Amino acid sequence: MGCGGGTLIVLAVLGALAWFLVIQPVRGFLASWQTPTTVQTQTQTPQGGGTGVQVPSLPGGDTGPGTTPAPGGNVGSPVTQADVGRFARVRQDVSAALGGSFTNLQNVWTDIQNGQTPNILTIVGVLRDAGTSIGRARQAQATALAREGLSAERYATIRSTVNRALGLPNVDFARAAEAIQAGRLPDLNTAVQTATPQERQLVEPYRQGLTQTAALGLLGL
Repeated sequence: MGCGGGTLIVLAVLGALAWFLVIQPVRGFLASWQTPTTVQTQTQTPQGGGTGVQVPSLPGGDTGPGTTPAPGGNVGSPVTQADVGRFARVRQDVSAALGGSFTNLQNVWTDIQNGQTPNILTIVGVLRDAGTSIGRARQAQATALAREGLSAERYATIRSTVNRALGLPNVDFARAAEAIQAGRLPDLNTAVQTATPQERQLVEPYRQGLTQTAALGLLGL
C-alpha cells in the first residue's frame, strides 16, 4: 500500500473518531434539547379599551406538557427581586429533573470557576453525560416557566442579570453544540461582566440557592 493509501486510512479513522466522539453526542444532545414544547397564549383585553395583554394558558386537568408563555412586552424591562425569585424556583425544578447528570455538570462548572477554559472535548463530555436527561430538564423548565408566568426570553434576561450579580460567565454549551454541528468554532468566552450594586442587591436573598444551581447555565437552562 502506498503512502497515499495510508493517508486515506488515517483520515478515515480520524473521521470515524470525530463522528463517534464529537458529532454523534452533539446531535443526540440537540435532538433532546429541541424536544417541542407547545406555546399557547390567550389575549385578554381590559374592559374599557386598551391594549390586549397576552397571558399563558396554563395546563388544566390534562397531563400534557407545560406551556411556555410567548414573549411579552416586558422581556427587556428592569429585573425585579420578584423576577429573581421566580427564576430561582424554575432553576430548582430543572436541577431536580436533570438528576445525576447535574453532579457531572457541577464538576465542570467548578473547573471553569477555578480558571480553566473549556475545550471541545469538555463540551462533548458534558453533552454526552446530559444525554436524554436534557429532554426532561427542558420539559421541567417549560412547565415551571408557565407556572411562574415567564417567557423563555424573559428568563434569559433574568439569567444574565443573575450571572452578573454572582460574578459568573455566560458560557452556554447548548449554543456551543449548535456551532459545532454547523461546523463553526464555539464561543467559549469565560469573561465575567460587572454587575451594578442594584443587581447584587436583587440577587442577595437568593444567592445560596442560585449559586448551587448556577451550573445549569452551562446547558442554557
